[in-house]
Amino acid sequence: DLKPLLPALVDDTFLHRDAIRQDWGQTLTELVNERFMQPMQAWAKQHNTRFRIQGYGIPPATIGSNSFADLTEGEGWQWKTVRASRWASSANHLFGRNITSSETWTWLHSPSFRATPLDMKAEADLHFLQGINQIIGHGWPYTGEGIEYPGWRLYAAANFNEKNPWFIAMPEISKYLQRMSYLMRQGQPANDIAFYLPNSDAWAGFVSPKVHYMIEALKDRVGEHAVAQVLEAGFNLDFVDDDVLSKLGKIEGGALAMGTNRYKAIVLPNVEKMPMATLQKLDEFARAGGVVIAARNKPASLPGYKVTADERAQFKQLADQLFGGEKPRAHFVADDQQLGNKLAALTQPDVKLTPAVADLGFIHRRTPEADIYFLANSTNATQQVNAVFRVSAGRAEVWNPLNGSVIAFSVQVDEKGARVPLTLAPYESKVIVFSRRRLPEITIVKPQKPLLPLDISADWQVISDAKGTRRKFALLRSLSEDEATQFYSGTMSYEKEIKLPTYWSQTKRQVAIDFGTGQAVPVTPRKNGMRAWFDAPIRDAAVVYVNDQRAGSVWCAPFTLDITKFLKPGANRIRIVVGNTAINHLAGTKLPDYQEVHAKYGERFQPQDMENLQPLPSGLLGKIQLIAQ
Repeated sequence: DLKPLLPALVDDTFLHRDAIRQDWGQTLTELVNERFMQPMQAWAKQHNTRFRIQGYGIPPATIGSNSFADLTEGEGWQWKTVRASRWASSANHLFGRNITSSETWTWLHSPSFRATPLDMKAEADLHFLQGINQIIGHGWPYTGEGIEYPGWRLYAAANFNEKNPWFIAMPEISKYLQRMSYLMRQGQPANDIAFYLPNSDAWAGFVSPKVHYMIEALKDRVGEHAVAQVLEAGFNLDFVDDDVLSKLGKIEGGALAMGTNRYKAIVLPNVEKMPMATLQKLDEFARAGGVVIAARNKPASLPGYKVTADERAQFKQLADQLFGGEKPRAHFVADDQQLGNKLAALTQPDVKLTPAVADLGFIHRRTPEADIYFLANSTNATQQVNAVFRVSAGRAEVWNPLNGSVIAFSVQVDEKGARVPLTLAPYESKVIVFSRRRLPEITIVKPQKPLLPLDISADWQVISDAKGTRRKFALLRSLSEDEATQFYSGTMSYEKEIKLPTYWSQTKRQVAIDFGTGQAVPVTPRKNGMRAWFDAPIRDAAVVYVNDQRAGSVWCAPFTLDITKFLKPGANRIRIVVGNTAINHLAGTKLPDYQEVHAKYGERFQPQDMENLQPLPSGLLGKIQLIAQ
C-alpha cells in the first residue's frame, strides 16, 4: 500500500523523502515511455512516417526515452550548458540517427523585424556547434494581401521574409545554412566525452503537484560550469544516462562504446545517486584504461525506496574501490571549475587553442576519408589563435562555408597533432578538413611593389527612397541621419564608376571589395533570445553588381567579396544594393492597438519589445576599398 508514503511528495520532513520522490519521478518517466512515446512511434511506423519530438520536458522524458523517437528535435542556442539542442543531438548520436533538427531563432534580436542576417548566422552557428544539422526556422509568418506594411508579426520570433528589406541576400544566407547542414551530416560524430546526466538525483528533487521539466531539473543539478569546462578544455561531448548505458554501453578497446560512438572519458557532474549497474559499468571502463572523473560529488548511494542494507553495502564497497585508496581507478575534482584542466591532463584534447578562447567553439565529424572540423567565433571580437588538431595528417584544407571554395595548404605536425594558425573575425566561422586527398596547394606570390588598396568610399550616386530620388553622397553616412529618409525601410542603390590601376590588370591580381570591419557593441543581459553584439559596416545586407552582373552578397564577417571575374581592364560600373530592416518604418508609424482584441479574446500575447522604437542606421557606413592580392 503506497498511501502511507504519499506525504513524502509534499512534506520535506518525511522520512525517506528523496527515495520516494525518486521512485515517483522514475515512474512518471516510465509512464511517458509506455503510454506515449512507444505508441506514437508505433503509430508513425504504421502510417509510413516518422515520429519527431522535442523530448525533454513535461512529462519527464529522459535521454533514454528518446530511443522511442525516430527524430529527436532540440531548441535553444545556449551551447555551454545542459540544454535541448545538445540533448537532441546526443540522443540521435546514441541511437544512430544522422539528422538532428532544432527550433532556431526564437526571440532572435527582439522585437519582430529587428533581426538581421548576422543575427541569424550568430545563432545558427551555436546550433551547429551542438551537433544540429537541420535548422527549423522560428519566424516565417505569412502576411495576407492588403495588410499594411510590414505585415503580421509572429510572437516570440523574428521575420525572415520579403517584408524585411535585407531579404535580398537570402539566397546566400540560405546557401550557407544548407552547406553547413549538409557538411555536418557527413560521416560520424567524433565526440570524446560521455557526459552523464544524473536522472536519479533529478527525480529525487521532484515535488508534487508540480510535474517537473526534466531537462531543467538536470540543468540545475549539474550546475553552470561542468559542460563549459569540458568544451573549453578542447573536447566535445554527448549526454548519456543510466538507460543508455544499460542498453548500449560496452567496453571495447579501452573505449566506452555506445552505438558507433567511442568515448575516451565519462564525466559525472554532481552525482550522488546512481544505479548499481551504472557503477559497475564505470568500474569496468576504468579497469580497461578509460577515464572516469567525478566533479563536486562522488556517487554515494543507490536510488529508490526498496534498496536493502546489503545492496547499500555492496554499492559503497565498489564506490570506495573506484574512487578511494592510494591509487583510485577513477578521478575526482571537488571544484567543477577545475574539471577542464583535470580532463586535459588525463586525455589529449581534440583541439587545443593558444591562447585559450572560451567562446571559440568547434565540432568534429569523421568520415573514412577525412576529419572535418567546424569552428565558430561566437564573440564580437576578432580572435587570433594557434590551433593544434589531434590528427596526424600533414595537409589541410580550409573550406569557406560562405561560398564553398577550398584552399589546400601544408601544416606542421608533431606528437601533439597538426598546428594551424587561425584568424576569425567577429561571428565568423571556418571549416578545416584533414583529408587523404592531395589538392594543389595555394601559392602566394609576393608582389614586386606594394599593392595599396583603392579607396572608393567617396562620391556615390544613391537612390534611397521609394520614389527613386537620386542623390550624391560625397561621404558615406547613414540614411537615418537625413530627415527625408529617417523612417525609410527598403532597398537603397549605391552606384559609381571606378577605374582599375593598370598594374592590377597586367599582373592578374585577385580583387575583393572590402566594406570595413564594423564595431563591437557592449554585451548586456537580455530577457529573451540572443543577438549578435556587433554593428556591421553594412546595415544590413548588400548585393554587389559589377558591370551589371550579380557578384554576390555581403551580410556577415569578413564583409568582403571577391569580384575578380566580373572586372575588366579600365572602367568598371559598381552598383551596391543595400537592404535595411523594417524597424525604421515601424519607428515612424503608429503601432497597432490590441485593446479590442484583448477585450474580446483575452491577452493571448504581448507585442514583443515594440515600445519606444527608434530608426536604426541604414546603408553603407564603413570605408569601402578594393583590395588586390
